[in-house]
Amino acid sequence: MTTETQAPLADDVTTAVQDIARRAKVASRALATATRAVKDAALHTMADALVAASDEIVVANALDLERGRANGMEPGLLDRLALDPARIGAIADALRELAALPDPVGELIRGWTLPNGLRLRQLRVPMGVVGMIYEARPNVTVDAAGLALKSGNAVILRGGSAAASSNEVIVDVLARALESAGLPRDLVQSIDRYGRPGGVALMRARGLVDVLVPRGGADLIRTVVAESVVPVIETGVGNCHLVVDASADLDDALAILLNAKLQRVGVCNAVETLLVHEAAAPAFLPQALDALASAGCVLHGDDATRALAPAGVDVVAATDEDWATEYLAPELAVRVVPDLDAAIEHVQTWSSGHTEAILTNDLRSSERFVAEVDSAVVNVNASTRFTDGGQFGLGAEIGISTQKLHARGPMGLAELTTTKWVVEGEGHTRP
Repeated sequence: MTTETQAPLADDVTTAVQDIARRAKVASRALATATRAVKDAALHTMADALVAASDEIVVANALDLERGRANGMEPGLLDRLALDPARIGAIADALRELAALPDPVGELIRGWTLPNGLRLRQLRVPMGVVGMIYEARPNVTVDAAGLALKSGNAVILRGGSAAASSNEVIVDVLARALESAGLPRDLVQSIDRYGRPGGVALMRARGLVDVLVPRGGADLIRTVVAESVVPVIETGVGNCHLVVDASADLDDALAILLNAKLQRVGVCNAVETLLVHEAAAPAFLPQALDALASAGCVLHGDDATRALAPAGVDVVAATDEDWATEYLAPELAVRVVPDLDAAIEHVQTWSSGHTEAILTNDLRSSERFVAEVDSAVVNVNASTRFTDGGQFGLGAEIGISTQKLHARGPMGLAELTTTKWVVEGEGHTRP
């Protein structure tokens, strides 16, 4: 294909995506005056429509799964991609839970009256148009649409080829539900049909798209952050750590470890590295390694870990690559550390800044860990699997931010808003 042939195609995609963004901008303005009752009724309509269309969605999803298997997609990613009536019902329930949450739009952040009589208020207001670029997660299509609607935003979705069939049906179902609820269908639009050039055009739509949220693997996030001229809220991969301190209850520790690693391996809040204090290691690691291996988990460990492995349990020698890896698979890196200082140093060296957990009955250890570990979420005596918008009571999440500006951790309704200052006077002029 020649350059002359490619250029018009790129121009056509840019024009199409910009037109979608303009329609989204118009739709977002219509939503700005919608009451909470209108938005909540629309969320319930969307939920009901998804459940009614379950058979159609499952058929489309089966096509995506078939392509994924043919392309060698990892089991953990296939699990993320898969939909069935139960999962669709749970996704619909998340929309209903969003409807029950307070509306963030119009919330008074702060306000006061100046000595000169000017009245100041800082209010929470919608972003406007939110762009989402994500991979193989059809549930994100619904979460993003619901969160955007409740927070007063339009959303433009680029869901990736792996979930193209599922997302096409889901977006159509949601758009029709919005129309039946009396709202513009352009509040939820997809640019999947434009492929990667569409994603690039979305990243270039500054002035039409107010904020862009990438959600997926490290390569996707790096690409969006590096190439976008639209402001980006950076989500992050989950190289999450679990620290078993010397004072930890070992029965609780084993249950938490198995939950954090194996309950669902292909998610960003699953544990990827286990750090065990040397005082707890002889009693804890043999049973932990045996339980993990029995569940089919591949183990990578340092010399001390390998020395404590029971007979029949294979532990591969760990490398720096293992400490840096988000496996998204039944695979775990394990290290024995001499003290809490070494555990914190390891976390600070290799963490992606997502979620870290410490299991301890020592108050000083827990306080140090919380204070010194620089991640978006820090857990004490609880599984990392709780880092989730739904589990946090946020209804759903549009992603988990690992940056430090505006939003950090699970991003719910408030994180999809910004603020506006309202200044009221009575003919005031500045002297």
